[in-house]
Parts: sequence; C-alpha cells; structure tokens
Amino acid sequence: MSARGGIARRAHVCRAPLRRATHRALLAAALYGAACATASAAVVSALVQEPRAFGYVLGDVLTQRVLLEANGRDVGAVTPPSVGRTGVWLERRPVTLETDANGRKWMVIAYQVVNAPQTLTQITLPALTLTSAAGTQLQVAEWPASIGPLTPQSAFATGDLQPLRPDRQVPVSGTAGLRQQIAWALGLLLATLIAWTSWWWARNRRESARLPFARAWRQMQRLPESPAASSSEAWVCLHRALNETAGQVVHATSLPALLARAPYLQPLRAQLERFYEVSSERFFRPAPNPAANGDKSADETSGEFPLHALCRALYRAERRHQR
Repeated sequence: MSARGGIARRAHVCRAPLRRATHRALLAAALYGAACATASAAVVSALVQEPRAFGYVLGDVLTQRVLLEANGRDVGAVTPPSVGRTGVWLERRPVTLETDANGRKWMVIAYQVVNAPQTLTQITLPALTLTSAAGTQLQVAEWPASIGPLTPQSAFATGDLQPLRPDRQVPVSGTAGLRQQIAWALGLLLATLIAWTSWWWARNRRESARLPFARAWRQMQRLPESPAASSSEAWVCLHRALNETAGQVVHATSLPALLARAPYLQPLRAQLERFYEVSSERFFRPAPNPAANGDKSADETSGEFPLHALCRALYRAERRHQR
C-alpha cells in the first residue's frame, strides 16, 4: 500500500461522520421549523364581541361572544370553559352556542357580578384558551370592565338626602263604599234565603194537601206509633192513599195495576204484598180462637206489621217521583 492510498482512506473515514452529523442537524432544523409552523398555525386569536365596559353593579351579567372559526374555517367542536367563580367579582355561567344568520357558530360566555365593591372598581374578564377537537386553539384576551356599588358608602346629608328616612304612613282608604257593598250582598243573601225557605215551605204544604201519601203520612204522624199499628183508622188512611194513587180500589189481586200506574212504588212491592195480606186477615177473615188452636189473632198479626215505616217509605218514594 502506498502512502497516498493510506491518506485517502483516512480522509474518507473522517468525512463519513461529518456527513452524518450534518444530515442530523439539517433534519432537526427542518422538524423544528415544521413544528413551529404547525404551532403558529394551531394558535389563533379569536374574534370576540366584548360586552359594554362600564356601568355594572351586583347581579349584572357581562356576555362575551366568541366566533368559533380560525382563518375563515369552522374549528368544529370546542371544549367549553369550566363553570364557577373566576375570582372575587365574577362567576362564569354555563356557556351556550348560537348560530347567526350567516351560519357562523358563536360561543356565548356569560359572567355574573357576584360581589359588590365599596367604590368604583376595575375588574377583568379572564383570558381563555378554547381548544377544538382538531387541536386548534382560540385565544381570548382579557377584557377590562368597571363595577360600582349599589349605594354610596355614606349619604349626602343634604336636603332630603339623609341616611334614614321616616316610615311612610300608609294612606287610609275609604271603607264606606266597601261597607255598602257588603250590606247589599248580605241583604240579597237574606232575601234569597227567605225566598227559598218560603218556596220550600209552600211546596211541602201544597204537596201535603195534594199528594195522597203525603196526606196519609201527615195523618199517620198524628197517631201514636204503637197504637197506630192496630188502629183501624191508620189502616183505612193508608188504604185510601193507595186507592187514590191507583185511581181505583186496590186489593191484593189488583196490586199490579197500582204498580203499573205508579212504577216508582215498584221497590216496595214486597212490603205492599205483605200489607194487603195482613189487611185481608184483619178485615175480611174471622178471627180464630186462640184458645182452641194456639194461632195468633188478626189484631196480633196486624200489630206486628210496621205500618208507620211503610207509610213513610211510600211518602218518600212519592216525593222523589215529584221532584
């Protein structure tokens, strides 16, 4: 091997690491530039419609509207900021999304004043970074505003501007008209009650004189209940009312004619059949000899019949039918 060949091989060996280092440096520079370009493209200053900067007090709401676009393109879904207190003076409410007439999407961020300062005070709506699902970041800058106290710290003590004011007397309203209206209302109520009572009394009196069972019940009430059961007058009174209702003399065999003419008595059919059975035994059959056969007499049988209860039931059925 010649001396020139050895020197050439050593020079080639030294240049190989130098080329690799140069390539690494160029590649790193390219990646750094691409990363910077990507980062600069992903972070965008958002277009914000800011609220009025002055004139706020406790309870007022400051509203920001952030356009969800970057470089004229919709950024897609954006993670909303957290809800709650953002400092001493403000509380962030849940955000909402709006779409304007041009189809652009806006995020509406509202802050409510939750504390009252003693003097006019400057506050700041906090800066935000809104990140979309695609990685685009919208930067919202701080926005200064001023809030004031609800009332001055001390009154002016001039003229009528005093720290305390006397209680305001409630004006006395006239009650003469109200009393007159109450009197008229009570008078009309009393007249209505009197008219209704008079009508009710007159109707009952008219029915008691016109309706057969009403007359029979009124006559039956004049008789003591226990003796009336065996009183011929009570039996004849009820027979007369039944005959008048049927328009003919009613016997046990003609009871269907009575019920056909007065169907409202149909629920009392069994009691009426028993009534005519006991009445026939009382008035038309000879009384058996109790000593001979031990049977009950007709008076004893009729004495057990609830004549008062039947007359009252017939009267109530007649009254319900008339109503």
